[in-house]
Amino acid sequence: MTENSQQSNHSAPELPTQYTPADVEGPLYERWVERGYFEADEKSEKPPYTIVIPPPNVTGSLHLGHAFEHTLIDALTRRKRMQGFETLWQPGMDHAGIATQNVVERELAKEGVSRHDLGREAFVERVWQWKAESGGQISGQMRRLGDGVAWSRERFTMDEGLSKAVQTIFKRLYDDELIYRAERIINWCPRCLTAISDIEVEYQDDDGELVSIRYGEGDSAIVVATTRAETMLGDTAVAVHPEDERYAHLVGTEIELPLTGRRIPVVADEHVDPEFGTGAVKVTPAHDPNDFEIGRRHNLPNLAVMDEHAVITAHGPFQGLDRLEARSAIVGALRAEGRIVAEKRPYTHSVGHCSRCKTTIEPRLSMQWWVKVGPLAQAAGDAVRDGKVAIHPKEMESRYFGWVDNLHDWCISRQLWWGHRIPVWYGPNGEVVCVGPDDEAPTGEGWTQDTDVLDTWFSSGLWPFSTLGWPEQTPSVEKFYPNSVLVTGYDILFFWVARMMMFGIYAMDGTPPFHTIALHGMVRDQFGKKMSKSFGNAVNPLDWMDAYGSDAVRFTLARGANPGVDVPIGEDWVQGSRNFANKIWNATRFALMNGATVEGELPPAEQLSATDRWILSRLNSVVTEVDAYYDDYQFAKLSDALFHFAWDEVFDWYVELSKTTFMAGGPAAEVSRRVLGEVLDVTLRLLHPIVPFVTETLWTTLTGRESVVIAEWPADSGFRDTAAEQEIGLVQQVVTEVRRFRSDQGLQPGQKVPARLDLSGTALAAHEAAMRSLLRLQPAGDDFSATASLPVAGATVALDLSGAIDVEAERKRLAKDLAAAEKEKAQAQGKLGNEAFLAKAPEKVVDKIRVRLETAEADIVRISAQLEALPKA
Repeated sequence: MTENSQQSNHSAPELPTQYTPADVEGPLYERWVERGYFEADEKSEKPPYTIVIPPPNVTGSLHLGHAFEHTLIDALTRRKRMQGFETLWQPGMDHAGIATQNVVERELAKEGVSRHDLGREAFVERVWQWKAESGGQISGQMRRLGDGVAWSRERFTMDEGLSKAVQTIFKRLYDDELIYRAERIINWCPRCLTAISDIEVEYQDDDGELVSIRYGEGDSAIVVATTRAETMLGDTAVAVHPEDERYAHLVGTEIELPLTGRRIPVVADEHVDPEFGTGAVKVTPAHDPNDFEIGRRHNLPNLAVMDEHAVITAHGPFQGLDRLEARSAIVGALRAEGRIVAEKRPYTHSVGHCSRCKTTIEPRLSMQWWVKVGPLAQAAGDAVRDGKVAIHPKEMESRYFGWVDNLHDWCISRQLWWGHRIPVWYGPNGEVVCVGPDDEAPTGEGWTQDTDVLDTWFSSGLWPFSTLGWPEQTPSVEKFYPNSVLVTGYDILFFWVARMMMFGIYAMDGTPPFHTIALHGMVRDQFGKKMSKSFGNAVNPLDWMDAYGSDAVRFTLARGANPGVDVPIGEDWVQGSRNFANKIWNATRFALMNGATVEGELPPAEQLSATDRWILSRLNSVVTEVDAYYDDYQFAKLSDALFHFAWDEVFDWYVELSKTTFMAGGPAAEVSRRVLGEVLDVTLRLLHPIVPFVTETLWTTLTGRESVVIAEWPADSGFRDTAAEQEIGLVQQVVTEVRRFRSDQGLQPGQKVPARLDLSGTALAAHEAAMRSLLRLQPAGDDFSATASLPVAGATVALDLSGAIDVEAERKRLAKDLAAAEKEKAQAQGKLGNEAFLAKAPEKVVDKIRVRLETAEADIVRISAQLEALPKA
């Protein structure tokens, strides 16, 4: 094992009888922060290791998804810090434009005031006030979890430095003609009153109506179907496929649009599917993205018939109606004119909703700012294709390429007041000036700044380098860019990851923002169902931390974290992790009470018992195994490996096997005390990144050193002893088999029985005392009479059960179990021997019966052996 570099001031250690997380976690975390363990020094000559926090919304609070992701990042950074890296886990929060503005507007509404009553400047000041007083409660909750972030470097996407970065990148993109302003169809939220991007639209199946409407009369009539009848007021054409002979005579003519008195053309366009519906579609360029493209190809006018609140603005009896009210009224009016050919209700179809407020999205023609993503997305895709950036797990690459290779231009303007205001000024004579952070804004009469703000994802897309001080070439940029790895959920691969890739490569001279993208899944309940307040299965992780401790929550989350796969979690699993923390505590306390120590060098191998050599050999193997899993982001596997090594091998076997050595005293006991100290030292260091609080308390008590946070990460010394592993394997085999036999015979775990052990010719003789202790076996007296004999691992264990069990009652119980097993076997054999049954039954059913037969046969063998082993009458 590696020597720890910290100075020891070890004195007689003491631990409370019970581990109480609430007494330990808060003070420990504050001590870590005060001592600066989590800070990062750009002047350090250590190799850098950088991870940015996916910035939580300033409106947010810690949920299980945060706790999960933060646990994984914290584990990575704690390990790298112990490995000697200059480790930066960059914290911060996102200003969350729409969400934050909504929160503050709701607060104003309680006062009977709107943002328009305050005006823009006063409203923005009110948002800043809200942030200072109520925003960012998640920071305190991150401390509860144990997040080892560099708090002195905390950033906010609206702070001065990040605002400069936003202006800089906007100006560069604008000058490179990668940002432009154009009138296009966008996703509009009539509740939030802003454009939102495609990836902020959530689609769900809604029950609506599909109505078929007859346009025109007689031979010139065409039937079109729609789920949004209210948009017909804005129709400027009907489109058919160029090769559809049914409508060839109408292409180039005009037909009357019902209810409006307007005449509209019939156009031929290849976008139309002649096999779908009637093969004719209404064209509303101002209210549908596909129709907009048809309109552009045929020079159709764009006729908007709804305002920003989705209220009808078209002249006539429907003016002033909400879109849903208008839909019903228009269908009624068409029905009265005999123009409704068919109606289908309910008609289930996919409908877009605002991801923030769940309002139905309205496609709307609007003048907006756009990023031309073509060349940026190409570079983001090539960075992965060329191996500059690795996506983990690799099978997620296809999802990434599916997105970046098909990106549409990105609408980046939002009709909000909270956010980075677009740095463009308009002059009185049509001038347009984009202003960078070091430029003077135009002044004078008639000059006004664009009223829109930028999409939140625009500023968070700069996060890996703006947080380091870019656009200045700061020492932090030099040291910590690019990031080592990005740990994030596959659900924001498109929202955030692709944006960072595009902007990082563009702004940082072709250097991608990270070397690896490690994607994890979503946290779900124990049944695999999505957690939601509406489902009644949402969990506040703070409640679990209060009940079981932060380490228990962290260990449960890490143990379920397979790359890219959703994570089921239930409270009983957290309880199990709490039990693990208690097991670590109790075992270490026992070890300390029995003199376990880290003082001095480990004795040479020739002075070690087989038990000592076995556990040290296994310890080295586990160090290598855990390192491999960390490097592959296999958190579930490394957690499971540590759990079973610590609980099963160290606590349940090594500690138990060593008890007799400690009791005997002498040089062997001193050696084992040093070995036990070494094993606990290394095991606690291995566990620390996942369960930092309990391991800190135990490790500092065991070693007397300053903190495990800055301890050296264990290294495999190369020591292996296959012979010792095989020898202890035999001991485990004997103990396990005899324990199983005792249980089968109905003996209580602590019940002692006389036994004679024949260990001649095996390597087990040196372990007889330990095996007797573990198995509660008394020495055989002069009157010993073996009633059961177990051959196992080349040894024989003879037991006298005559005074330990009610033989007759046990014989009756086993006979009953044997009869049941034989009946099960006969039934399974009967079905498997029935050709008619096998011909009709599904393969899964047949497989289940085969398993039942195998189980019954195994039970018969086992129960028969138990009967045979019973004392004879």
